[in-house]
Amino acid sequence: MADHSAGNNMAATINHLTQGYLAIQVMKKSEIRFSIALDDQKVPEAISWQATDAGPDIHFAKAINIALWDRDERGTMKIDLWTKEMPVDEMKRFYVDTIGAMAESITTATNDKVMAAKMQELCRTLMQHLEEEESKNK
Repeated sequence: MADHSAGNNMAATINHLTQGYLAIQVMKKSEIRFSIALDDQKVPEAISWQATDAGPDIHFAKAINIALWDRDERGTMKIDLWTKEMPVDEMKRFYVDTIGAMAESITTATNDKVMAAKMQELCRTLMQHLEEEESKNK
C-alpha cells in the first residue's frame, strides 16, 4: 500500500493557506535614491538624495561615499562621487568624518573596541594634520 500521509499533510497545509489561517509578516521597506547631474564630460555637477524615512524633501550634497559588501563576491563595492564645488579642505574633512563614523559602526556591528580605538586615533592624527595645514595656509 502506498503511503498517502505526505500528500494528506500537503493538502492540509494548502487548505490552511487558502483559508487564511497562516499569518504572513510584511516587512517594512525603505528606499534611498541618489540623483547625479553630470556635465558633458560626465563630471558630477550636482548630487541630490531622497529617502522614504527622511520625508518628501530633496536633500543636496557635495560628495557621497557608498560602500557595499557584495555577499556573492565577498568583497566591497564602492562609489565615490563629488561635485566640482567640493573644496579640497572639505573633502579631506569628509573622509576623516567617514573614518570616525566607521569606527562607531565597527563598535556597534562587531563590538571590536580595539579596532574602533585605532580608527579614532587615526582620526585624531588626521585632524591634527589638517589643522597644521590650515595654520600654514593662513
